[in-house]
Amino acid sequence: MYRCIVRSVCSGGKVCPGFVPPHTLSPSWMLRNTTEERYHRLAEQRWQCSVRCMSSAAKRKRSLHSAFPVLEQPLQPIQQHVYEANLQNSNACHKKYIELTDKAMKGGGEKAIARHTQRNKKLLVRDRLRLLLDDEDFLELSLLAGLGLPYGDIPAAGCLTGIGRINGLWCVFIAMDATVKGGTAYPITVKKQLRAQEVAIQNRLPCVYLVDSGGAFLPLQSEIFPDKNQGGRTFYNEAIMSAMKIPQVSVVCGSCTAGGAYIPTMAEETVMVHRIGTIFLGGPPLVKAATGEEVTPEDLGGATLHAEVSGCVDHFSWDEKEAYECTRNIVSTLNFLLPEEEEEDEERTRKKKAEEEPLYSSEELLGLAPKSYNYSLDVKMVVSRLTDGSRFQEFKARYGTTLITGFAKIHSNLVGIVANNGELSYQAALKGSQFVQLCDQRDIPLLFLQNTVPTAAPTLTTTQAEMNTNRLKAQGSMMSAVACASVPKITVVIGGCHGADSYAMCGRAFDPNFLFLWPNARVSMTAPGHAASLPCPDSEAEEEEEEKKKKQEDRLNKRLDEESSAFFSSGRLWDDGVILPQDTRKVLRDCLDIIKQQQYQLTTERVRSALLRI
Repeated sequence: MYRCIVRSVCSGGKVCPGFVPPHTLSPSWMLRNTTEERYHRLAEQRWQCSVRCMSSAAKRKRSLHSAFPVLEQPLQPIQQHVYEANLQNSNACHKKYIELTDKAMKGGGEKAIARHTQRNKKLLVRDRLRLLLDDEDFLELSLLAGLGLPYGDIPAAGCLTGIGRINGLWCVFIAMDATVKGGTAYPITVKKQLRAQEVAIQNRLPCVYLVDSGGAFLPLQSEIFPDKNQGGRTFYNEAIMSAMKIPQVSVVCGSCTAGGAYIPTMAEETVMVHRIGTIFLGGPPLVKAATGEEVTPEDLGGATLHAEVSGCVDHFSWDEKEAYECTRNIVSTLNFLLPEEEEEDEERTRKKKAEEEPLYSSEELLGLAPKSYNYSLDVKMVVSRLTDGSRFQEFKARYGTTLITGFAKIHSNLVGIVANNGELSYQAALKGSQFVQLCDQRDIPLLFLQNTVPTAAPTLTTTQAEMNTNRLKAQGSMMSAVACASVPKITVVIGGCHGADSYAMCGRAFDPNFLFLWPNARVSMTAPGHAASLPCPDSEAEEEEEEKKKKQEDRLNKRLDEESSAFFSSGRLWDDGVILPQDTRKVLRDCLDIIKQQQYQLTTERVRSALLRI
């Protein structure tokens, strides 16, 4: 409240709405509202005022000085054999990662690229991004999505999504790649687009669509069209984002057929490229089949028609280069107040002075990435290679030691770290629950480093049953704390992501802002080699011979080995991408910068007034 009063004085005597009595804000008809309603409305106004004041004050103030203790975690000779085994596995995973990345980067292949660039005179999707973004240092999401699917490989799911800077502002981009299946949208394409929109909503990021789409792949229409989180959700999200005052800009740089036509028409501003951009529900072949009339794509739905006649687009561009320049100009009109360049340079210099590189090389993370749960080293060794100066202020260091919790800085950003260091016991879950709530109370982002136990603990005695019951209750408390925490959450799966433990450690179902996997990671209900812990699908399994049971377990373990791979997971978009261990610190820096940007937006959601019935 004090900050609000100070701000009202400093802003030339303009009184903050949070301190104006309710009767001066409301017309006479609103006086019929109850006292309780007026109280809640006034409290909300005060809260919004305090948020604005705190964000503006944060720009002028520096963070508290920290002198966190250094984590001395050098590699010991006794750990060398585990380190070497992990390193060998990481190198094999890295080789597979490079192979799949190359495949995804090639798009639809040489013939499709030649047709796209030579016959259709279009730019490739990555060339478009070079013209649109400030630089190539963008955070790409789910590059390996679409590989290894039942209906075939769809490189990069047929579209590129990520977060890059446009005029210094972080923006989500969704760029269709028409070299992949002619720009046709498959189920995985829709899923990737929806995830990018979710990132934009969660982090309040402007969204830019580069539309070059042939519509839905009709043979798989049952997996694209009817359900809640399928094709129509794209347009629903567009409307919701507009209501939340999250800016959206669309560039029509190719075909927008059928459902794809709604993306540019629902965006707040749309740029369309002459001759190569078209918008129509049904193209010339459909018109001819229905009416017998022959019409050119340009006459039916070209840039001239939509800019001059229908008004579907707001900006006409003669070529793609002009279109992306126009888009950059549109982004510069968004109501964000970024720090002045001088302030930014000072801030960058100050951060650089305060920022310390970890004491240990990030390359050592390759040998710390566990080949399996049995090859896990102390997770503090991972933490010490991610944080500034390898400094870490541990919380409850002597209690529940199978879970590591504490505070650290990553590129000068304060974070709370929750990291698996063994079985998530009763004490560990209680500690995790308390720490998550503590970070939520202090508005400190959370970083989860996940390496969960391969199987659930067996219940063989009464004592074990009692222990497991207590642990279940504690894990339930931790899940509630994680689910209800309003601070940003980032999860990195550095080892295994198995069973219920993964929920307490903010797995995909618990809606982290970002979730990444290391190439060695495993994602499954139980780890490969532990199929015996799962209920047998055959009700008569107990009566079967041991040999048959063993064969069944072997088949299940083989399937788990294949389906738990990080690349299998990423191909199905269960994460935001596979990242190399040595790149983790840089990726976390970008994510934290992206999350912080929303404090610079001046235009946000307004409090809706009560409905006046006439």
